Amino acid sequence: MARIASTRLSRLLTGWSSEGAGPLPRRLADALRELAERGDVPGGSVLPSQRELALVLGVSRSTVTAAYGLLEGEGWLESVRGSGSRLRGSGALDRYVAEGRLVSFNARSGGSGTADLSSGALPGLGAVGEAVGALTHGDLGALLGDDGYHPYGIPALREGIAAYYRAAGVATEAGQILVTSGSQQAVWLVVQALVEPGDTVVVENPTYRGALEALRARGARLVPVGGDEPDGGAGGTGSAELRRLCAHAHGRPRLVYLQPTVHNPTGRTLGGAARREWQRVLADQELFTVEDTACAELALGDGENEEADAPVPLVADLPMASTVTVGTLSKLFWGGLRVGWVRSSPQVVARLAKIKTSVDLACSVVDQLVAVRLLDRLPEARARRRAELRGQRDAAEALVRGAAPHWEWTRPAGGPALWVRIPGADTEALAQLARRQGVSVVPGAAFSPVDGFRDRLRLPYAHGTEALAAALPTLLECAERAAG
Repeated sequence: MARIASTRLSRLLTGWSSEGAGPLPRRLADALRELAERGDVPGGSVLPSQRELALVLGVSRSTVTAAYGLLEGEGWLESVRGSGSRLRGSGALDRYVAEGRLVSFNARSGGSGTADLSSGALPGLGAVGEAVGALTHGDLGALLGDDGYHPYGIPALREGIAAYYRAAGVATEAGQILVTSGSQQAVWLVVQALVEPGDTVVVENPTYRGALEALRARGARLVPVGGDEPDGGAGGTGSAELRRLCAHAHGRPRLVYLQPTVHNPTGRTLGGAARREWQRVLADQELFTVEDTACAELALGDGENEEADAPVPLVADLPMASTVTVGTLSKLFWGGLRVGWVRSSPQVVARLAKIKTSVDLACSVVDQLVAVRLLDRLPEARARRRAELRGQRDAAEALVRGAAPHWEWTRPAGGPALWVRIPGADTEALAQLARRQGVSVVPGAAFSPVDGFRDRLRLPYAHGTEALAAALPTLLECAERAAG
């Protein structure tokens, strides 16, 4: 029987205590039943123990005991001696249990009493609206003469993205580019094409939640390396762990997934020595490597070179046939512009395009035409974002330092958030307690392939510090209650 971890179940139960009617046990029972009805938790899944679930939800054990009792009485839960409590439902037993990563987008109530710190997505730049407004009939031109389906992307955008890399000194041709609906689709396509159930995939710990979900859904065996310190751990431990893994493991990793530049969620960027060591290990072991540069354009720099070229991928000097680079315009310009890409060998690109065609046929031509125009405005957009984010980061650090001097973090080199350690607190429980007081945050374990970093919290600052300032008193109170 499949067993669902308490941390994952906790993230699926977002909002349970404030929705519905009746006392807490009734609300919890109803929320668990709805997960089973929707198939979000497969039928047959073994739920966490009452004590364990109570801890991560920030409620008393009696609340969970009563909720389980209600479900059992209604036929939704079956107690199996020695095996725990099994949730009944119609879902397949081997179905992947998603973690509700997009709950910050699809569960927003819009209420004035909510401080939403669940997403680090940036507001759009005015350049997007200007690019849309500047489109004319002439831009569509000959494109209107065909059916509008371009599985690889329109030629002008593929060439524009290739030129983006060439400007950074990385030889690239249009045939090595596949346009995708954002970087999330790019990651998903790579996983579908290159990973089989049971394959070993090496990931950093912590790492991007969207990649973890795609890999888990595919049935990959995730092996974590490194940590959340600068350069992936003291002395570049991530690359050293990978070398040891390849030397002693029975099966070689199918691929390695990395974010060396503006890592999500930590905001770190690997230094020169650490990058070179990663390159040596990957080359020596001949490992297929996926480098996700989705947040790389959000590097904050040093304030001296605001119009720097595109970041050079770590895998640029590795054989093209064994590398994939994922990129996007959505992080820098606007999440509503769903334009990302894959850079790889023509053979890999063709394989991914075939899968993409079966999913959505092709990306929006209009979005792609807007993206062509925005590529010409990259230096301007970088400069604006970097200036804004540096000011927001500095203000957020001052705010948190003043309100919570015992909290710890490493200054991010880029990105939209602080990755904070709260000594002594279980941030899974903290997040549940905070939600019941109108504050939405994402606990550290959501970014870990092994549910680690239970004392970490991601605190976005990309929308200014107003929401963070409003949320901090609640977070401090909940941290004390979640200490243990």
